[in-house]
Amino acid sequence: MLPTVSRGRSPSTARPAAPMLTHYLRRIVKWQQMDIEYTFWQMLHLCTSPKVVYQHTKYHKQTKNQWARDDPAFVVILCLFLVVATSAYCAAYDGSIAHAVFTVISVVVFHFLLIGIILATCCWFLTNTYLREEAPNSHVVEQHVEWLYAFDVHCNSFFPAFIMLYVLQYFLSPLLVTHGFIPLLLSNLLFMVAISYYHYLNFLGYDVLPFLDKTTFFLYPIGLVIILSPLMILSGFNPTRYVMNLYFS
Repeated sequence: MLPTVSRGRSPSTARPAAPMLTHYLRRIVKWQQMDIEYTFWQMLHLCTSPKVVYQHTKYHKQTKNQWARDDPAFVVILCLFLVVATSAYCAAYDGSIAHAVFTVISVVVFHFLLIGIILATCCWFLTNTYLREEAPNSHVVEQHVEWLYAFDVHCNSFFPAFIMLYVLQYFLSPLLVTHGFIPLLLSNLLFMVAISYYHYLNFLGYDVLPFLDKTTFFLYPIGLVIILSPLMILSGFNPTRYVMNLYFS
């Protein structure tokens, strides 16, 4: 006899979200429980072959019965990278220690974590409300996007953008902040590639979920970025100079 499952209930939602999040947060202070090697493997492949990372996400679902990572190592290491990178900018362009500390905290807490939580919540709501396929009958389990998985997708998408807009831009900043067409062109191209790749990885993260439909929606912002970039170049807007002035005016 086939088991019947109430609609709106699934393995991914059967587990209470609060205990799962609590368990995730508890592991942040337990380095011995974090898989650092696997985290670095994920970071490398997110820049080179991101589809492989999301193929492993399917294996995680089969073994752990959840799409989201239960290991906070990725977030912890990414935050440490942000602290180091932002500190390097402050050492090069900021003369105030107090302002440097404020800048580092702002980048990690507000620009990465807070904005990431907002973006993840929006994507979580959008996918569960508009992109999720309905179960064809009462014998088929309805699955939902876990909020923690939506945050994982944001973190995965953010890392290559971090490499381009924090690390690569740091070494190119002496050139990019100067006046002239070449710095203007390079700066806009750098931001265009970083933002486009972010949205492409966002698409891959949700496209791997078999119960979502029309996930190409997450590719639409790339078209907007490609259209806006030439207009920004023609208008003389240099995003690197704008960001540097914003932080280190």
